[in-house]
Amino acid sequence: MEDTRTFRDGDVSPGCSEFQEDRSNSSDPSCVSMKSDWSMDKLLRFQGRPISTDLSDRSVSEPSWVSMQSDRSMGKNQSNLREDTHHLRDSQLDQSRFKSNLLKKFEHLYEGTGTQGNPTLLNEIYTELYITESESGEINNEHEVRQIETQSRRAATEDTAIKCNDIFRPLPGQDKAIRTVLTMGVAGIGKTVSVQKLILDWAEGKKNQDVQLIFPLPFREINLIKHKTLSLSDLLHLFFPETKKMEISSDEYKVLFIFDGLDECRLSLDFKSKVKLCNISQSASVDLLLMNLIVGNLLPSALIWITSRPAAVDLVPSECVHRVTEVRGFNDPQKEEYFRKRIGDQSLADRIISHLKSSRSLYIMCHIPVFCWISAAVLEKMLSRAENGEIPKTLTQMYTHFLILQTNIKHEKDYEKTVKDEDMILKLGKLAFEQLAKGNLIFYEEDLRECGIDETEAAVYSGFCTQIFREEAGLYQGKVFCFVHLSIQEHLAALYAHVSFTKNYINVFDQTKQSIFTKVLKQMKYNSISHLHKRAVDEALRSKNGHLDLFLRFLLGLSLEFNQTLLRELLTQTGSCSYNKEETVEFIKQKIRENHTSERSINMFHCLNELGDDSLIQEIQDYLRSGQIGETKLSSSQWSALVYVLLTSEQKMDDINLKQFIGAQNTADEVLQKLLPVIKESRSVQLSYCGVTDEGCAALASALRSNPSHLRELDLIGNKLGASGVKLLSYLLKDTHCTLETLWLSDCGVTDEGCAAVASALRSNPSHVRGLSLSGNKLGVSGVKLLSDLLKDPCCKLETLRLKDCEVTDEGCAALASALRSNPSHLRDLNLSVNKLGASGVKLLSDLLKDPRCKLETLWLYNCGVTDEGCAALASALRSNPSHLRKLDPSGNKLGVLGVKLISGLLKDPRCKLEKL
Repeated sequence: MEDTRTFRDGDVSPGCSEFQEDRSNSSDPSCVSMKSDWSMDKLLRFQGRPISTDLSDRSVSEPSWVSMQSDRSMGKNQSNLREDTHHLRDSQLDQSRFKSNLLKKFEHLYEGTGTQGNPTLLNEIYTELYITESESGEINNEHEVRQIETQSRRAATEDTAIKCNDIFRPLPGQDKAIRTVLTMGVAGIGKTVSVQKLILDWAEGKKNQDVQLIFPLPFREINLIKHKTLSLSDLLHLFFPETKKMEISSDEYKVLFIFDGLDECRLSLDFKSKVKLCNISQSASVDLLLMNLIVGNLLPSALIWITSRPAAVDLVPSECVHRVTEVRGFNDPQKEEYFRKRIGDQSLADRIISHLKSSRSLYIMCHIPVFCWISAAVLEKMLSRAENGEIPKTLTQMYTHFLILQTNIKHEKDYEKTVKDEDMILKLGKLAFEQLAKGNLIFYEEDLRECGIDETEAAVYSGFCTQIFREEAGLYQGKVFCFVHLSIQEHLAALYAHVSFTKNYINVFDQTKQSIFTKVLKQMKYNSISHLHKRAVDEALRSKNGHLDLFLRFLLGLSLEFNQTLLRELLTQTGSCSYNKEETVEFIKQKIRENHTSERSINMFHCLNELGDDSLIQEIQDYLRSGQIGETKLSSSQWSALVYVLLTSEQKMDDINLKQFIGAQNTADEVLQKLLPVIKESRSVQLSYCGVTDEGCAALASALRSNPSHLRELDLIGNKLGASGVKLLSYLLKDTHCTLETLWLSDCGVTDEGCAAVASALRSNPSHVRGLSLSGNKLGVSGVKLLSDLLKDPCCKLETLRLKDCEVTDEGCAALASALRSNPSHLRDLNLSVNKLGASGVKLLSDLLKDPRCKLETLWLYNCGVTDEGCAALASALRSNPSHLRKLDPSGNKLGVLGVKLISGLLKDPRCKLEKL
């Protein structure tokens, strides 16, 4: 039968993809199996004619009039059949050749190198990356190293990990089809390697064999043809010549397009354009082709995978994306696994891991696979040969050693002697700085020419400096250049800025053509490198996305004597300027005092750490050790220091109790305002009986809206939030990205109005909250009825509901019981203590307990006016359905002798599972 997979409105037909479900054990035929090309029971379309690949029994399904055709007609049909069979075989040969070519291209990992050097088989070195489904595609404007520092804390959390081969497979409980996936992650975190792994496993016949063709189209290569006008068919033939004989159409092949590096895209992707392309033979500009393909106008059945750094994810509208995933790099066990695979000598690998763990800043950076490679290259050489000098303990030391290592490799290669290290480093440094200022990670020949690097020099640099700067020959004939990693670009940019100032008295932030007289004046003005440092600090703080943060850390680190000594191995003359380190340190501390946001101050503390000054940090650590921090009036700089200490602590801060910081000197609202960066990264925030007001609640809600997918538990018990505070939290609960699972609002002054806001929010987004406590609030009948309506929602997953002392009457109890009878299987814990339920209320609850679908495990009925009559109803219900309840609290009620006997009789039942009475 003909394959009728179609995709309407951008959806994927479910059940036809190994990406979506494993069909290997199904009795139904799989849609396509590349492992058994000759047995595909599928119509392929060649030259516009459908033919069946099942040639064994065509007569069964043919109409009777076929037998009445003339022998001549039959001969013609047989001729067509032979022709179609040839087409089928040719198509399979083309696909086989296509797979073989991709296998050759992707089976090796050129770790830190271009296509030169000794490649490593990907399967030998590949370490599984930590990839999760992101609840939010929102852009994080922090510098990427800052993101890494926070992500490294999340790597051990409870988020469900996704393997790169499964990114199109819905998670358990998800029934949506997935056509387009956007995978984000910082530079060097492993996005491209994940792409490579998926392609390799497919080409080797291991995974995703229901996909017949995979087209990897990196944006850095598409940029080379951005001015061309061509059809999608032409574009594929250009990049993949072996597809020229294939007729790529939505009803013939299931294909996957991979667009790697959206952040490197230099096309104008206008998703508001009304130009609609529906035929792959229609010619248009490359940006229109890509836009129509991503939207689903072209090849709506095609799967799309886009990778990007976080800052560029908004180039594709969220409505065009069915899933957002995030590559978070290596978690701690994966870091160690990488080094043990990378370093053959396991004893040496242990020493390297131990050294990296001794430096918090270095170990955090090992979250990035590329930094693991850099560290392994440097430390393997230094530790195995017992070289002189201090083993790198800071980022600047590590990268400077790496640069020295690479220039030494250049000497060993015996490349052209005319190329001086100094000229090469400074020219590459200029390119690095100017492109960093523009936000570019990849460069083309015109970019190099602007920095004085001609075609010959580019070839030489990329030839012997392959682990720093490389030229990539893509699928399409064109030259693309890049630094191996953004951090290498930032280090070279800092080195260029440092040498330009100390040697030529040029401030890279203020470069203009200068006369000799101007240079003399500047030489007099720039007599101290502190001048450059102050300007760089100001520029970094002004940056909206912190793109100069790591550059600044490198620039400051290069001024230290230790790194100056290392630089002399690279540069014959670095110049000389007076330098008063304390002047720079004091300037940075002043900026911390002036800066009112702790988040922007975090990098300033990293800078102080790079300069070896930890005085502010020591003060805070002393306060923390004494346990008196809540009684100490902290200055703004001390608050910033506290945020830095908490965020960079080796101790996991997933569960933060803010009580320790609240005291006579620091109010709850002030603590909330100051520690918002920490709260954003916490899984559980404890604020019970802390004196939080609606003002603090507003700050809390604002912070959680900016990062709604991380927090799981929020405890605000015993705080007078007021109606406005509760409403603000309700807005948070409505956010579809919010994944809060437990919300404790006992004794918070929540009225029926506040209860209405909470219930309304949870009705609009009901599936995430598992625990809700509103005990000690005067909800009234209307509030309880609103909660009951919520419980009826089949999407509601509430497992714990605490309504102790909430003025629940028999009427409210009736509403609750009715709701739970209609949706009884999810609630596990119900607390109705200190409410006047009356006999009718208890009977209604008893009827609920009889329901075999009821899964209630804990029932609190303390001081609820339960009599022996009510007790009899409870006992009767539990005798008929005794296996689910684990805890029962009927204390504070006048049960009488009869009631106690009834309960005792229940305990004799061997099916009874009560554990606490």
